[in-house]
Amino acid sequence: MGETRISQRAQSLDKIASLQRQLGRISAALYRRLNTYLEVVGDPADAAQELALVLAVSVPHARRELAVAEALARRLPETFAALRAGEIDAYKARKVVEPTACLTDEQARAVDRGLVGRLEGKTPVNVRRAVQRVVHKVDPAGAAARAMRRRADRRVELRHRDEAMATVAAELPAEVASAVYARIDRAARGLRCKRESRSLDQLRADVLTDLVLGGQCGTEATKAEIFVYIDFRTLAQLNNDPAELAGHGSIPAWLARQIAHDPSSVWRRIVTDPLTGRPVDVGRQRYRPPVVTGEFVRVRDRECRFPGCQRPAQFGDVDHHRPWGKHGGTNHRELIGYCRRHHRLKDKPGWDYGLDGGTGRLTVTTPGGRTYTSDPPPLHDPPPG
Repeated sequence: MGETRISQRAQSLDKIASLQRQLGRISAALYRRLNTYLEVVGDPADAAQELALVLAVSVPHARRELAVAEALARRLPETFAALRAGEIDAYKARKVVEPTACLTDEQARAVDRGLVGRLEGKTPVNVRRAVQRVVHKVDPAGAAARAMRRRADRRVELRHRDEAMATVAAELPAEVASAVYARIDRAARGLRCKRESRSLDQLRADVLTDLVLGGQCGTEATKAEIFVYIDFRTLAQLNNDPAELAGHGSIPAWLARQIAHDPSSVWRRIVTDPLTGRPVDVGRQRYRPPVVTGEFVRVRDRECRFPGCQRPAQFGDVDHHRPWGKHGGTNHRELIGYCRRHHRLKDKPGWDYGLDGGTGRLTVTTPGGRTYTSDPPPLHDPPPG
């Protein structure tokens, strides 16, 4: 790629980023005006009826936008400030508004303060996770009760699509859904061979169909594997800090303990640095050192380490940052977890991955010359101060 083309690519990305920030500022101005309009009208239902006509949207949509405007102005001033600064867009602002709608004004403001400086540069999924993490800390009892109530909403739906296709969607408890997907994924990967023409997505769909309809998916029964991170004090019921379900985010302490005490669960001791919360060792019973090293990397990284990717590490690859044949070491400082897509991207022209073996920080430089970083997430919050 020539220098002129690289420069044009970088300039285009700079302009796109600038326009994105402007969209945030425009959205903030719109929400400020919507809140003023709501204050003038007084009745939210009446305001939504007329607003729906002006915006050519449904009344429920207009009602939701008014609720977002009111929440930002009255309960979430720091998030509103981030929107006005263009640090987030309206979609991400709603990812803060929605999970805090069930909280009291005081709790919502506490969550809002806890998110200062933690939203810019985050994907919508990571914004949602950050919000949920703070919500669990601000209102642990309420979060636990809400999780229990939501489990009663589990269901399966059939949604018909075009071109003779349809979608079967299941609303399930997070740990059950994760286990279902892990079971399907492992069986699908077991069917891959040189003669297999189906893609991995097609194999997963066919495995699901065979499992549900009683067909033969061509594999022996495989045990699903999910990863839940819970600190010992929570496990021992000495506190109720939220745990983490890989690929999902925070789950309440009661659920983590329930999973941990299931007869089929396997516990693994993980030693962490008390100052950083990062793992320094995993238990080594039953495993040869190379396997333990790979497991350590998956425990440490939790998900694909490419910035913004949430693919659980258990479904991806453990990569030598420097190829083994070029003196890359087989130790956790030289290894990193990627999903298959971002593992392959590493070798594409113009992409550069830099790994700091000391901190685990990954720096990705794009063909347009922009850099993005990701750090291995701590397994628990470092102590304050």
